Amino acid sequence: MAASERERLIAVALEVRRRAYARYSKFAVGAAILAADGRMFVGCNVENVSYGLTICAERAATFAAVAAGATEFQLLAIAASGGVTPCGACRQVLAEFAPQLPILLVDADQPKRIVEANLRELLPAAFASFQPQQAKEPRRGSRKQRG
Repeated sequence: MAASERERLIAVALEVRRRAYARYSKFAVGAAILAADGRMFVGCNVENVSYGLTICAERAATFAAVAAGATEFQLLAIAASGGVTPCGACRQVLAEFAPQLPILLVDADQPKRIVEANLRELLPAAFASFQPQQAKEPRRGSRKQRG
């Protein structure tokens, strides 16, 4: 990945952080995710007085990407004060699409301070669905009953 693309992703995460609706926690987070096809999607945290209805920046960006048809990802940048890792719910959602996703943790207070992580390191035992067995063909000569 080109350094300029990486820098752009970081700048976009920092910019979208400014739009966060963090009325209750006062902790603004911005995220930018780069899809495999080169498109970039953003998200910021949006809080709600009913805390359980709050959405994190990482999931907001991922859901925006999925809504636009992107489900393969190359890189995620997260900008927050102190440079934080994604919460457990965000890690699990990201693992659905890119279990080894590289992640840039950007300290919004010191934007040149960036920690690189990998989703596999952050969520080593992700919950994964099982591979369903293929449906067996009905035996020859058997009839399917209609109800």
